[in-house]
Amino acid sequence: MPEAFVVGGVRTPIGRYGGTLSQVRPDDLAALVISELVARVGVEPSSIDDIVFGDANQAGEDNRNVARMAALLAGLPVSVPGITVNRLCASGLSAVHIASAMVKSGEADLVIAGGVESMSRAPWVLAKPEKAFARPGEIVDTSIGWRFTNPRLAEHEKWTFSMPETAEEVGVQEGVTRDEADAFALRSHTRALAAAAGGRFADEIVTVTTPRGAVTTDEGPRADSSIEVLGGLRPVVRGGSLVTAGNASPLNDGAAAVLIASEAAVTKLGLEPRVRVLGGSSAGVAPEVMGLGPVPAVEKLLERLNLSTSDFGAIELNEAFATQAIACIRRLGLDESIVNADGGAIALGHPLGASGTRILVTLVGRMEREAADRGIATMCVGVGQGAALAVERVR
Repeated sequence: MPEAFVVGGVRTPIGRYGGTLSQVRPDDLAALVISELVARVGVEPSSIDDIVFGDANQAGEDNRNVARMAALLAGLPVSVPGITVNRLCASGLSAVHIASAMVKSGEADLVIAGGVESMSRAPWVLAKPEKAFARPGEIVDTSIGWRFTNPRLAEHEKWTFSMPETAEEVGVQEGVTRDEADAFALRSHTRALAAAAGGRFADEIVTVTTPRGAVTTDEGPRADSSIEVLGGLRPVVRGGSLVTAGNASPLNDGAAAVLIASEAAVTKLGLEPRVRVLGGSSAGVAPEVMGLGPVPAVEKLLERLNLSTSDFGAIELNEAFATQAIACIRRLGLDESIVNADGGAIALGHPLGASGTRILVTLVGRMEREAADRGIATMCVGVGQGAALAVERVR
């Protein structure tokens, strides 16, 4: 089977909800990373076979196939098509998996894969009345969570848990303590701040120009965080004791993209492959423990590749919540020192549709700096799923 290579990757800084990127449309964020990626890699835009972009919301300015809109806004030829995919939090990672499969099947040579989300600009939506001239229906904030829930799903008591409720459920089931969750959150901030100070994100970030000025760094990491501050925060789940705003990922804005190339394209165009995609997988779990999704996804992938976790030197595990990240690390028997060595989503942020591509871009940079031969990017997914992608460094 032909191989698929990642030959370049970029991301925007990650902005907080209502923060530095809140005045930038999601289709413009997506267009920015696409155009920057093409420029950095140096490929002819007309040679790109397709754009595959993940997006979890798709209810506002990111509607009507944001991948296609972004390609046009990026100035790519009208001949370059685009498709938008949605696996909620793993949309960006699934976009890469799909693009890699296209290349490995021989049906494409160059595919841009990525993801975007502006949770700040996610609209309120109003249900249409079922009868003519009836009063307006339900109104829902589309930033995150359930909307217009099917009553048949709601019959299952825990299936329609909010995200914090699922994290509380996992923490209780897996015996994670509040102190452990807060310590994990502090570690995320400490590592992210050290990575930023050391310039480790510099090569992956593209500057975003906004009405408020240029944005060049992630907005989330907090130098003023401490165990005392985190310990003083109130639980966010009624009757719960584990999940707080401090040990959970926030709402964010951002975009990321990678270029997936075939071996033929690498040779013909003189591209420099950074990693080869070994494979990807997805798996389902009960919706109320969605945070455990990475466990079966990684296990399925490793079985398919005939590898074990000890064969991987760098791992990016999206930190939706500290409780679920800790639980996944324990269940998979991972070495914490190689998981999110430059911080994770609790500090950096979690712009849903973009996060899967973002952690891959960060993973590739880590593998090169740390001389890790193989790496895994994995994440949990709302409504009970997990996704994983394995890559190997090209030397």
